[in-house]
Formats: sequence, C-alpha cells, structure tokens
Amino acid sequence: MGEAFSTHGMAVPDAAAMHDVIGQSLDEAVKRLLPDAESDLRQTVAEEYRGIYFERSRDFQPPLFDGVRGTLDTLLGRGYLLGIVTGKSARGLRHVIEFHRLEPYFCVWRSSDQCPSKPHPAMVDECMAELGVGQAQTSLVGDSHLDVQMAVNSGVRAIGVSFGAQSPAVLHREGANIVVNQFAELMEHFPPLH
Repeated sequence: MGEAFSTHGMAVPDAAAMHDVIGQSLDEAVKRLLPDAESDLRQTVAEEYRGIYFERSRDFQPPLFDGVRGTLDTLLGRGYLLGIVTGKSARGLRHVIEFHRLEPYFCVWRSSDQCPSKPHPAMVDECMAELGVGQAQTSLVGDSHLDVQMAVNSGVRAIGVSFGAQSPAVLHREGANIVVNQFAELMEHFPPLH
C-alpha cells in the first residue's frame, strides 16, 4: 500500500492507519486512507496496489498459520460446514485456496468483490442462506475488528483469534464472544455434531 501511494508522489499513510484497514475491500481501504481525494485518484491508487500485489504474488507463496490444516480436518470430521468470508478479491482468494489445495474444505465463500465490504453482514448472510443455516448455527472466526463487527451485524457468534490483525482487547471491545490464542483452543468451542 505504501508503494502504491509513493509511486504517485503522495505521503505514505502511517503503519497504524494501514493496519486498521486490513480486512476491508481494497476500494474501501483506499477510500478510508484517502477520504478527501477525488474518486479518480483513489481508483488510480487501488489499481497501482493491485498491479504491485499480483506482480509479487507470482512468486509469493502465501503462508498458512501453523495448525490450520489440522483444525480444518478436525472441524470437517466433527460435521461442520465451512465457509470463507474475506476482504480479499475472488482472484486473490482463489490463489490462496489453490496454492494450499484447500478446495475440499470449503463449501461456500464470499469475497469483497462479490459483496459489500466488511463490516456489512452481506457476506455472512449470503453464505448462511446458501447453506440453509441460521444465526444460532453459525460462528464467524476472525482476527480483525471488522470480522467481529460483521459477525455482530449478522447476529452470529463472533470468535476472535489473537494472533492476527488486532489484539484481544480490541476484539473483545468490538463484541467478540470468545477470543482464542491458538488454533487448538478453537476445538473447545466446536464440539462434535454427530
């Protein structure tokens, strides 16, 4: 993001401001970082970011947190239906899913170019409708205040993870019902369904 700004001769936003937009769609993130700019300039910065991101992603191997695959295996084994709601674009999400061969785990997903940006509840609501489940049957696990706000806006249980974008204090303040510090702790909140 800093490079996208500096390429166009603009001051780079401070790290805290850039950190605070993690999880939003790119267009919404740039709008928040450039609230007074003309839409053409915001669009130029967003396009610059996309170009830089996808140029670097050719050789980039997106990491998975330790314990992700084992957690997904356990959740599937316990009978849970899994989905993804993300601020990534569909293209970026597909890259991660294909790179790590995660297709078998997820039966539904929504990205920021399909729905309004977080914290709007549309991504969660559409996934629940597609799966035929209700609010009481749904949990959203996320690492940012935007994830927690989206869960609250959708009326589903919000489980924060402390090893991502925001601290446990921020996640609790935004309405997380639970905050865990490692993937293994998630299993305490997802008992076997059968």
